[in-house]
Amino acid sequence: MPLTLLSVALFAVLGAWARYGQTLLVQTLFGRSFPWATLSINVFGSFLMGFLFFLTLDRVSISPELRTGLLTGGLGAYTTFSTFSLESLSLFESGETMRGLLYIGASVILSLIAALLGAFLSRNLGA
Repeated sequence: MPLTLLSVALFAVLGAWARYGQTLLVQTLFGRSFPWATLSINVFGSFLMGFLFFLTLDRVSISPELRTGLLTGGLGAYTTFSTFSLESLSLFESGETMRGLLYIGASVILSLIAALLGAFLSRNLGA
């Protein structure tokens, strides 16, 4: 158990740094008029979750502690559902109902597609 907790904590730091770095990059490239950074993080994080979950379940053997650290700590800190919720609320409160609905729909649909794609790729590597 202590090794699992350490692994979760270590990967959480790395996931948070990755999230922050991607936020800075995407906001620099695309601005802040739409929550592109959070959307890109949630979609890519969903892809990584689908890919790494099945890759480490079916194809690559890693320790349970490392797997939990990577998936729970790393991707848990990297993805941004609480930020997504706040940004959605902000769009609605500022009267941008259609943008809010677009953001929610795009986040859910694209993230699900990304998770499915990640799962598909990890299950079919070299097949």
